[in-house]
Amino acid sequence: MSNRFTQYILIAMVLGIAMGTIVFNYLPDSRAGIAADVNLIAMLFLRLIKMIIAPLVFATLVGGIAHMGSGAKLGRIFAKTMGWFVSASFISLLLGLVMVNLLQPGANFPGTLPDKAQSTGLPVSAFSIEKFLTHLIPTSIADAMAQNEILQIVVFSVFVGTAVASIDDKAPAVLALVEQVAAIMLKVTGYVMAAAPFAVFGAIAYTVSLQGLGVIVDYSRLVGSFFIALFNLWAVLITAGFLVLG
Repeated sequence: MSNRFTQYILIAMVLGIAMGTIVFNYLPDSRAGIAADVNLIAMLFLRLIKMIIAPLVFATLVGGIAHMGSGAKLGRIFAKTMGWFVSASFISLLLGLVMVNLLQPGANFPGTLPDKAQSTGLPVSAFSIEKFLTHLIPTSIADAMAQNEILQIVVFSVFVGTAVASIDDKAPAVLALVEQVAAIMLKVTGYVMAAAPFAVFGAIAYTVSLQGLGVIVDYSRLVGSFFIALFNLWAVLITAGFLVLG
C-alpha cells in the first residue's frame, strides 16, 4: 500500500506540473482564477490536518503516559526525554544556522520580500520567559484544542495521563476509552492522508499556474537543501544516541 501511495503522490505531482504549465502558457487571462480554484483542494487538506491534531495528540499522550506506571518511572522518562529534546533542539538550530549560511537556499529566489519597516499585520511582541511559561498553562482545555495550542494540550495531557496512571485500578474505563479514541483518531488520520495526492496536485498546479515551470527548479533547490541538512542532522543525532545509549 505504501508503494502504491507513493506512486499516487508522484502521479499527482506530474499532473499538477502539467496542468500548471498549460494554464500558465495558454490561459494567461484566467490563470489567477484557475489557480485559486485548484488551490482550494490544498487548503481543505491543510484544514483536515489541523482538525485531527488536537484529539490525536491528547489521546495518544494520555494513553502512553498512563501505561508508563509509577510516578518515579514517569519522572525518569520525562527527565531523559526533556534532556534529549533540549539537546536535539539546540543541535538542530545550530546546524540549521550553519547550513543556511553554507547553502543559502533563498538566494536569487523569485519573489519579493517586504521592506524591513513594512508592517506585516502579524501580532509580534518581545520574547520573555514569563510570557512563555504562562502560555504553557491553558486557561481552558477546550480553548486550547479549538486554537490547536499544542504545547498547552501536551501539558494538560501529561497531567491527565499521570492522574490516570496513579489510579489505574480505579479508572480502567477511562483508560480504555482513551485508547479507543486514540485508535479511532489514527484511523481518521489514515483517511485524511489518503487525500494527500489531491492536495499535492492542487498545491503544485497552483504554484506553477502563477509562476511557470521555472519555479520547480527553485523549489527543488530549496527542498534539496532541506534534505541535505536533515541527513546531516540524522547523522549527528544517531551518532550521539549510539554514544549515549550504546
